[in-house]
Amino acid sequence: MGYELIVFDMAGTTVRDKGNVNDAFRAAFLESGIAVSAADVDTVMGYRKIEAIEIILKKYLEAMEYDAARIHLIHESFTAKMVAFYENDSDLAPLPEVLETFSILRTQGIKIALNTGFTRVITDVILKRLGWNDTGIVDAVVCSDEVQEGRPHPFMIRKIMELLGVSESSDVVKVGDTSVDVLEGQFAGCGLVVAVTTGAYTKEQLVEYQPDHIIDSMRELPALIK
Repeated sequence: MGYELIVFDMAGTTVRDKGNVNDAFRAAFLESGIAVSAADVDTVMGYRKIEAIEIILKKYLEAMEYDAARIHLIHESFTAKMVAFYENDSDLAPLPEVLETFSILRTQGIKIALNTGFTRVITDVILKRLGWNDTGIVDAVVCSDEVQEGRPHPFMIRKIMELLGVSESSDVVKVGDTSVDVLEGQFAGCGLVVAVTTGAYTKEQLVEYQPDHIIDSMRELPALIK
């Protein structure tokens, strides 16, 4: 089957993540007086970050102990930490085989897009540092704060389809490293949903969500697209 569009997640899927997203989450919570485990943060990777914060707060606090202002404060702290990190990280780079895979897919006439649980302000720093803004590396980028609801809802994929003139979701492939990446692709009706083990989730964790394929390296993807 020929696919028109592949939508990739960013951190942990196409962009190296050394655990700094998790670190920034936990540091932002700690500033608000809450010690959060790394494992609990991993469970909300891929979500719109302000929603991820609320999910964690619900686990650690009673409802009367937090409000929208506290959620906003933690989110602002997280955003500032991530912007500072990505502006200065000397190791920021695409994950192995990503650019080579993009090149192979382009030769097949496939459009390449990115979506992310990050807001636009964080995403633009990453794109600028990687030089992906103006080089034609990707055809579209949609962030979680640019649609009405983030993952696992399908709105980011639908917006990308609209931007790139792709009418059938069955012609779209979703690739990501978290449970909500998989669910997003399924809810969007993507023709193929591929999970990768290069990010927050292990193969054993990803199996539960029943992606069409689970791969350990991006180099495995082109063979699945043919």
